[in-house]
Amino acid sequence: MLTILAGDSPTAASRRRASPALAFAGVTVSFLGLFLAAGAPSPLFRLEQQQWGFPVWLLTIAFAIYAIALLAALLVAGSLSDYTGRRPVLIGALGVEAGAMLIFLFAPNIGWVIAARTVQGVATGVGVSAFTAAAAEYAPAGHKKLGVLAGSVAPAAGLGLGALLAGIVVQFTAVPSPIIFTSLAVLFVVGMIVVIASGETVARRGGALRSLTPRVSIPQLARAEFFASIPVHIATWMLGGLYLGLVPSIMHSVFHVDSGLVTGLAILALSGTGALTGFLVGSAPARSAVVLGGSLTVIGTAVTLFSIITGQLPLFFLGSVIAGAGFGASFSGALRIIAPLAEARQHAELFAAIYVVSYLSFSLPVVIAGLLVSTAGIMPTAVVYGGVVITAALAGLIWQASLGWHAEKLSRPDWPHRTVSPVHTEA
Repeated sequence: MLTILAGDSPTAASRRRASPALAFAGVTVSFLGLFLAAGAPSPLFRLEQQQWGFPVWLLTIAFAIYAIALLAALLVAGSLSDYTGRRPVLIGALGVEAGAMLIFLFAPNIGWVIAARTVQGVATGVGVSAFTAAAAEYAPAGHKKLGVLAGSVAPAAGLGLGALLAGIVVQFTAVPSPIIFTSLAVLFVVGMIVVIASGETVARRGGALRSLTPRVSIPQLARAEFFASIPVHIATWMLGGLYLGLVPSIMHSVFHVDSGLVTGLAILALSGTGALTGFLVGSAPARSAVVLGGSLTVIGTAVTLFSIITGQLPLFFLGSVIAGAGFGASFSGALRIIAPLAEARQHAELFAAIYVVSYLSFSLPVVIAGLLVSTAGIMPTAVVYGGVVITAALAGLIWQASLGWHAEKLSRPDWPHRTVSPVHTEA
């Protein structure tokens, strides 16, 4: 049920309030837009590298600075919307994101691209947990799982679609940047208008300034599941970082392909499949989805590594699709396990903790990989990187299987220790 903020008269609120369906659609599309904008620069990086002549390691810095800025903002303001309400945070995040698109549009060199990525990361970091919470709260009554599902699918879908659409523009137009970044800026402005016209979902409460102290907090009931999901997030988001940060270089150096469209399709093969799988397994048992996702991540990463070693591009796409299915199933399942274990006022803080783990895995490993490429080469770096992904995924599988076994024992009538805190297994 939507709540009118203190200080809003019922008349004013009703004048500006959009229908719940429009509010949900607007927030979901705007959330998707954050990740469209995050994925869009990847096909441009190779073009900019050729134009401006900067090294591969600087390319990975341009990629990863987004995630580092996102993390910093997330740690500071990740739970802010639990205190101020969702709307002020969403509106501010979308406004800053639109500003970042303008910096991209007029960037004359890689330094300005890095600056734009930094601003973009700050906007996304401030808004991501608020958007995830708002998607769940704006979802139609009786269909709240749809909101959690939208929050889990939007990151992967946005990254893949952003890279693909940008790749198409790069491939078939002479001036891709104005088309890409003007379109995204318009999307964010429209998103702001819809949020302004929507009602609030949580009441404003004191402590907003105190909440800006950097911290990560997980509700007591959610801690066991949160820690068990860490290896899952490490494996899947490390893989996502590899694709958005190094796939343009892998395409050029390993497969001898310099095509924005092929690069976009490769990224979409991972993240687009991830989004689709996350949606398709939305009604499956959450624990089963995580276990299935971890298994597919191991298999898909192994196939991808074999394709890089042997130089077989079709196998690379096959491995990407399999690993992408693993990404979507495991991330969606993990969110569906954890989300019900927190109260509404704790949602943004909990999602902030999840994204801290995810984006650390998304950014830092690929920066290290970018530095290793200069000395070891792209192929050995990719093989080592993939090995770490597989190891993390296997650790996650073992941990999830252990929790599932424990939960099964607790559900038996003859289990002698029924006072032990239960382990949540389903959304």
